[in-house]
Amino acid sequence: MSKAPWWRGAVTYQIYPRSFLDTNGDGIGDLPGIIERLDYVASLGVDCLWISPFFKSPMADFGYDIADYRAVDPMFGSLADFDRLLAKAHQLGLKVMIDQVLSHTSAEHDWFKESRESRDNPKADWYVWADANEDGSPPNNWLSIFGGIAWRWEARRGQYYLHNFLSAQPDLNFHNPEVRAAALANVKFWLDRGVDGFRLDAINFCYHDAKLRNNPAKPKALRTGRGFSPDNPYAFQYHYYNNTQPENLAFLEQLRALLDQYPGVVGMGEISSEDSLATMAEYTLPGRLHMGYSFELLTHDFTAQYIRETVENLEAKLTEGWPCWSISNHDVERVISRWGGAHPPAHLANQLTALVCSLRGSVCVYQGEELALPEATLPFEALQDPYGIAFWPNFKGRDGCRTPMPWQDRTDAGFSSGKAWLPVPPEHLQLAVSHQESDANSPLNGFRRFMRWRQQQPCLKWGSIRFIDTPEPVLAFLREHDGRRMLVAFNLCDNAVDLPLPALGNVTARTEHGLLAGKLDNGHLQLPGYGVFFADIR
Repeated sequence: MSKAPWWRGAVTYQIYPRSFLDTNGDGIGDLPGIIERLDYVASLGVDCLWISPFFKSPMADFGYDIADYRAVDPMFGSLADFDRLLAKAHQLGLKVMIDQVLSHTSAEHDWFKESRESRDNPKADWYVWADANEDGSPPNNWLSIFGGIAWRWEARRGQYYLHNFLSAQPDLNFHNPEVRAAALANVKFWLDRGVDGFRLDAINFCYHDAKLRNNPAKPKALRTGRGFSPDNPYAFQYHYYNNTQPENLAFLEQLRALLDQYPGVVGMGEISSEDSLATMAEYTLPGRLHMGYSFELLTHDFTAQYIRETVENLEAKLTEGWPCWSISNHDVERVISRWGGAHPPAHLANQLTALVCSLRGSVCVYQGEELALPEATLPFEALQDPYGIAFWPNFKGRDGCRTPMPWQDRTDAGFSSGKAWLPVPPEHLQLAVSHQESDANSPLNGFRRFMRWRQQQPCLKWGSIRFIDTPEPVLAFLREHDGRRMLVAFNLCDNAVDLPLPALGNVTARTEHGLLAGKLDNGHLQLPGYGVFFADIR
């Protein structure tokens, strides 16, 4: 159907290992748990799985603070477990992508332990150190995403170190060539084990401004950000100097040269900058990253205008690169709650999956989306996320989307024989896999039907995209590939709509996708609430 590389148009299933399946009773999911459920993942019709960090870590940020890039944390298993996981996934026809967190380490990493001891040791320049101002204050006004200043005093050196995230996550100094070489060597370790790709966490944070210039203030009206608490001072600045520096482009080219030594391997960068779409375009030019992972649809704006403008803006800038879209992940409120409200209809989850999987690009879906899991509401005393604890009650943090997968309708949800690290909300039990497997009309089986159908649609996997002018709440566009054209339309509200469409040619409606479908009657598109319309155009 196409000579495109496997990752173009692919659907990747994100697994948050702590919450997938626990096999040893400690209440935390593990690699053997993923192995046990790989047949389930393969049954979804996805192409790849992305496993969030499982490396050795003190878990200050639940694995995004890495203490050893080449070791599996014992709570998740062992390197032998990972090798078994990789082998079984490949037997099932699944690719495996893992996180790499290159911009910072844990404060427990041996590199940092050495670096902080003195100003003249072999690792002294491996992190971002700076002297205090004359009054003892930090060297500049940079702020941490998790709240407060981005500098932490270290008495052993008599200097501050930079942390764009938690203070337990010191930033590496990528201006040092030894750091770049060490980062690439760690990537090579996993390449040699046979992974198929990397999701590169916070990849635009590798470099900082060497002059340590202050970030300028942002006007109050513009202080918005995806996932930020409304009172997080991080939104008060333009982050021009603490990330997304021009020197990073040369490092991306070094990284790509390494990846290219392993045929079929893909590098996907997580990008969140002042102009993320422009940065995605820049980072995915030939010789850099294969794909850019965007935050632009991880918002509360569920309007046709916003989605269209976001995609069109990216299309205008991303002339040579390839996007990867996502509407949920481990850092944001689950999409069925974020876009559907308190009482979404049962079929909305499948419509949202179809929507993101119909845009031009690849897709990441987050575990539980296929079950239509809503955001969990947790009491303060159950929270584990330091971000949520710091900004409670204005911002509840990220635990609500990280609760354990409900495999069975019972107290432990079939997740663990011990006490789960986060509680399973009772409302998730009625959406358990065991319930949905036997219901032909469940969101889970609807997800599977759509994925099987999409696999046979070259227009949806690889085609160009062109939007059609339609009023709210309808989003409509054409996908075209190799002489074929497909009309795609979504009603983004719960009321039926009827609107005229321009003459497009001979229209043959497609209903094999199994979604709640509308129809075209005498040039009028009629869509039920949260309905869809797919049609071949000739």
